[in-house]
Amino acid sequence: MAHDHAGHTHGHSHALSEDADGSRLMLVLVLILAFMAVEVGVGVISHSLALLSDAAHMLTDAGAIGLSLMALRLAARPARGAMTFGLKRVEILSAQANGVTLLILAAFVLYEAVRRLFNPPHVHGWPVLAVALAGVAVNLAAAWMLARANRRSLNIEGSLQHILTDLYGFIATAVAAGVILVSGFQRADPLVSLLIAALMLRSGLSLVRASGRVFLEAAPEGLDPQAIGRALVSQQGVVEVHDLHVWEVTSGFPALSAHVLVGADCDCHLARRRMEAMLRERFDVEHTTLQVDHAGGERSEIVQLEIAPGAPRAGGRTPPRTPPRTPPGG
Repeated sequence: MAHDHAGHTHGHSHALSEDADGSRLMLVLVLILAFMAVEVGVGVISHSLALLSDAAHMLTDAGAIGLSLMALRLAARPARGAMTFGLKRVEILSAQANGVTLLILAAFVLYEAVRRLFNPPHVHGWPVLAVALAGVAVNLAAAWMLARANRRSLNIEGSLQHILTDLYGFIATAVAAGVILVSGFQRADPLVSLLIAALMLRSGLSLVRASGRVFLEAAPEGLDPQAIGRALVSQQGVVEVHDLHVWEVTSGFPALSAHVLVGADCDCHLARRRMEAMLRERFDVEHTTLQVDHAGGERSEIVQLEIAPGAPRAGGRTPPRTPPRTPPGG
């Protein structure tokens, strides 16, 4: 007769406290909003698309950081009611919104830059150069503050990607202003805008891809389900591992569930504790749900992952037809 045993472990680690991350985000938001107002004024006076596109990007920076602050507060709320994981995935929604805004803004900048390549306006180089150099300093300070926050959070990473894109854009704008001052080549401004648009596309696609992996319940980057399955089946007394699921509740919060069969003479509780310790030490997975059952037969060296009902197991055995197990939070 088989006995069911379910093991659960819960643990979270953060590089810095959420309060510290929130304070950094607030400082960066104030810095960005103040400089954006200056940049819009100078961009209009000097007819610089590069400055105006930078200002538009800084507006999305401010929105992204504001969204990140809200997500940080919501994600900190404890789990209750139907929200068994709390609101931790709000930060993934925030990261995806940051990525999408970067892609939309890049499309607008790309369109305007191509239009100005054919009909370039006169750009005043000195104001553009002065603002671009000031922008480099502001974004260096903002990037330094965010780089000290919890970089494992896609929420923080999304805000940082906005700031870094702005930093590279200001450097390119300063180069364009220098070219205009030295040679009078007015098309340097829209050419730099094309470069800024390309940086926005790169950062936006990266954020959408990373947040999409979380929403699609993909295994976290760096965690190979096949390697985890082999490690589990190699544990003493384990006969078979199936219905193995590895996903990410939110960034930096991997979770795992599996159905494990052990030998008839094996201590289920001891086997479960050993597997939990191995998963914690080797793969840094602390939130685990392991269902351990007794089974007869010889130990299998084959990891059975997601095998359809009725398919033969190792040793020619056919498993009983049982409904599929759904991982928590999935």
